[in-house]
Amino acid sequence: MKEFMGNDFLLQTQSAKALFEASKDMPIFDYHCHLIPKEIEENKRFDSIVDVWLSGDHYKWRQMRTFGFDESLITGNADPFDKFYAWSHTMENLIGNPLYHWTHLELQRYFDIKLPLNRKNAKVIFNETNAKLQNDKDLDVYGIMKKFNVYAVGTTDDPIDSLIYHSKIKERGDLDTKVLPSFRPDKALNMKKEGFVEYINKLALVSEIDINSINDVVKALVKRLDHFIANGCKATDHGIEVPPCVFLSEEESNKIFVKKMNGEIISDYEAEAYSSYVLLHLGREYHKRNIVMQLHMSALRDNNKRMFKLLGADTGYDSSHDNNVAVSTSRFLNELEKTNQLPKTILYSLNSKDYYALGTLLGCFQGDNIRNKVQLGSGWWFLDHKDGMEEQMKILANLSILPNFVGMLTDSRSFLSYPRHEYFRRILCNLIGSWVEDGLIYNDKDMLNKVVQDISFNNAKNYFN
Repeated sequence: MKEFMGNDFLLQTQSAKALFEASKDMPIFDYHCHLIPKEIEENKRFDSIVDVWLSGDHYKWRQMRTFGFDESLITGNADPFDKFYAWSHTMENLIGNPLYHWTHLELQRYFDIKLPLNRKNAKVIFNETNAKLQNDKDLDVYGIMKKFNVYAVGTTDDPIDSLIYHSKIKERGDLDTKVLPSFRPDKALNMKKEGFVEYINKLALVSEIDINSINDVVKALVKRLDHFIANGCKATDHGIEVPPCVFLSEEESNKIFVKKMNGEIISDYEAEAYSSYVLLHLGREYHKRNIVMQLHMSALRDNNKRMFKLLGADTGYDSSHDNNVAVSTSRFLNELEKTNQLPKTILYSLNSKDYYALGTLLGCFQGDNIRNKVQLGSGWWFLDHKDGMEEQMKILANLSILPNFVGMLTDSRSFLSYPRHEYFRRILCNLIGSWVEDGLIYNDKDMLNKVVQDISFNNAKNYFN
């Protein structure tokens, strides 16, 4: 029997172990996350394990609800230890869930605790983690980023954000990690969402552009995009169900925008036409500026409307969508390709059924002498577990060129999530190692070491410039 999550965790062969040795110390480029720049700039130190683990982690909240705990112990004002004990009780039953592995990796890597988290050990772990969070100089934000050799993080930021904290971090110059804003204009693209008109008015104010037409929206967003680029932006991000692909004329698209701003009802078709126009024009600007466009697709959000009214978005009530993505993705990419203005693009889906469609589309839109200009994104959100990561990489290897893959991202709001990169690297090395052991690929150690090092870090660094 192997040691519980020991040195050989997830590494089933000698080849896998050797490959992991080659990749484990590579820097981390967490190119898509949801860390709060203010907390980085302040070099935040967390008061307790409850604060850092449970205060905003909807992954954990979902499972605690599923196990039957009252909301007071999840997002409410219950005693901190009672919350932690409830999470510990839940953890005992999460065998097979990635949270089980992530949580124990975090205990080991941040706190040197190898005890399993359960009710029996809850009090000891609660006290020991809190003591280290409060006293260990390596467990403030700067210490954590240094400890895990974090080369750069890509935060997710709204176009109207001033980016003041990014500027302050850069001015101070005492953090080795690059903190790069990512441009996420979802609120300007989705006119069916509540608050769209108010948001456009805010965008006009911040950009200092009078927005009276759809082209004014584009101009305002591009002006903000240039502000982001001046502050280090290397990527944009879009949360969409599928790429919009209703391509109308400027005149027709503008009529829809004016109609919405006048308070009239907009159909789904009209809303998609508006999004198509704006995102198409933004894509061309991304290409011109050589920054990466990320498309996160197939999430069905805020399913439980009663709880959405109580708790708001991003509280654990989202799911995988079952939309068909092939036609719309093809049409949208092709519309940009028509004028040779398709930017570097990463396609993510929250539904693994989309991997074959997206994986075959990649080969239709490569070019510009860029290695895998269009990428199949890593297993994301509900797919960033062992099976999901392996499936994504196997399909990518079958349909494209796995050694060009830009690798893992945390997509996390937590500063304790960096061991997820280790988790990914172990899965990657075990997969390739199994191919070596089975005689499916030639055991060129230097070449394979380079492959796992590139996927772990080098490819992302080069792809994002």
